[in-house]
Amino acid sequence: MNGRVVSVNVGEPREVAWRGRPVLTAIFKQPVEGAVPLRRLNLDGDRQADLSVHGGADKAVYAYPAEHYAYWASELGRKLEWGSFGENLTVDGLPPEAEIAVGDRIRVGSAELVVVQPRLPCFKLGIRFGDPHMVKRFLQAERTGYYLRVVHEGEVSAGDDALVVRRHPAAVPVSEITRLYARDRDDADGLRRILTVDALPDDWRPYFEQMLADAA
Repeated sequence: MNGRVVSVNVGEPREVAWRGRPVLTAIFKQPVEGAVPLRRLNLDGDRQADLSVHGGADKAVYAYPAEHYAYWASELGRKLEWGSFGENLTVDGLPPEAEIAVGDRIRVGSAELVVVQPRLPCFKLGIRFGDPHMVKRFLQAERTGYYLRVVHEGEVSAGDDALVVRRHPAAVPVSEITRLYARDRDDADGLRRILTVDALPDDWRPYFEQMLADAA
């Protein structure tokens, strides 16, 4: 399936005030022009504030469908700029979360990436929108976007093609992780299915294995 990169967005950590205390966050991303080097752990000019829960090879690049912006503009009553959800790549024309699978490969610009997991937000999404309920709304909307692991480094710029170049044979959509995590924790068949996917990040395996044991 052919899509395109609408916007490339990067940002450095900054300190903001939230509920009377300082918080360091890199969720405020800004669109940038020109070709941006995409390396194994992030794009040039982009960093994460808390590496214990953000960043790393399995969260190197965050992609968010441009198609979701119309929904959020209606929900929130205002137009949003690209990068508003902290995504590095705003993409258009790629399969949505219920269709793109864990392990699918995507070529953007001269880089190649693999889909690994949905974005499950922390409280900092609430900071970005000034709404402590935004995390719950985000999950309920099932418009999470997805994280990508870098297979081949390269460069990416707004306007580049975004192409699914290989579908994973297991065909387990990235939305399955969100469903099992947020709602259907006793779905033993679903848990077994997701655990068979070789592209599933290692951090998820013990979590889902414990859920499967509890569901048995």
